Amino acid sequence: MKTDAIIIGGGLMGLSTALHLGLRGVKALVLEKDSPGRHASGVNAGGLRQLNRHIAEIPLTVAAAEIWKNIRNLLDSDCDVELNGQVRVAETEAQLRSLQTRVDELQALGFYHERIIDKNELYRLVPQLINGCVGALYNPADGSARPFHATTAFRRKAISLGTQIKNGVNVRGIEQIQNSWRVETNQGSFSAPYLVNCAGAWANQIAATFNEAVPLTPKAPMLMVTERLPPFLKPVVGAVGHKLSFKQTQNGTVIIGGAHLAHLDLEQQRTEIDFAELKTSAKTVTMLFPHMASVRIVRAWAGIEAFMPDNIPVISPSAKADGVFHAFGFSAHGFQLSPIVGHIMAGLILDGKTDLPIEPFDIRRFQMREEHRE
Repeated sequence: MKTDAIIIGGGLMGLSTALHLGLRGVKALVLEKDSPGRHASGVNAGGLRQLNRHIAEIPLTVAAAEIWKNIRNLLDSDCDVELNGQVRVAETEAQLRSLQTRVDELQALGFYHERIIDKNELYRLVPQLINGCVGALYNPADGSARPFHATTAFRRKAISLGTQIKNGVNVRGIEQIQNSWRVETNQGSFSAPYLVNCAGAWANQIAATFNEAVPLTPKAPMLMVTERLPPFLKPVVGAVGHKLSFKQTQNGTVIIGGAHLAHLDLEQQRTEIDFAELKTSAKTVTMLFPHMASVRIVRAWAGIEAFMPDNIPVISPSAKADGVFHAFGFSAHGFQLSPIVGHIMAGLILDGKTDLPIEPFDIRRFQMREEHRE
């Protein structure tokens, strides 16, 4: 089967790339080994966060935020987006000074989306927070969406633009034949002039096909959700001194994360909750929000994500193979970036360029480090 472009991986990055190619009249084939959103894309916390991003990601996250504000224009769905802000709490003056340093650094680069708020504004926004906190880093334009709803919306829109999606596909081999890439799978052979690696926690295996070894580490961040509670919180809450992502959803439940990790068997694609780590997460919550101590946890889960050693993704053409492109390694904070990553990938594929600065995400950064060590 011949197509315009083959995308390996049916998560948000693969679906967004297919969608943006479709907007330009290019029909993509998405090959997904399970089902779209089965791993990282459908089971994350759904944060729409510009706050406290790596400096290299700031231009991308600002551009993505503009898309999320009007996401229905792109996806014909609102994805349950709520933009009620995000705060990063400082419990001490020293922590607050460190946040001010970050704001100063961003403003020197021309970005003004983060600001410091004092304790009065903090407690107005987060009234149930324990007493004694001194302020926070704040972005009123941040928020959250529903990952499964967003993944579904990206999938449906991509299909409406001509994308084909095949589930349960195992890639068995990739070879270049003249100016085309042929992918051999358990469901037959597919070929296209462009090949895009959006394989998430398995993307290093695809990259190795092109002799592009990357130090990707699969991990399984845990999340838990509570019973429904009366409304008490609008912004998403993090904290300088703790691993924490804390938000109340539209139905009253509270989703708690913070990058505590489950036990992972990648070969079997199984995760097992680490209850000792989960206890640490629960203690953080009850320390900062004492009223949560008697609240019941309904369930906990973990999705499989791809982490890079520098905690920023790979978004670039292949350094070794013409017509091959990579978008993976989002290290548990890719959800918000997904619409802009698809835009970037479509530009790289069809125009050979993008209007956003992606040099820090080049796959060659790992090859250069290896050459330097040698």
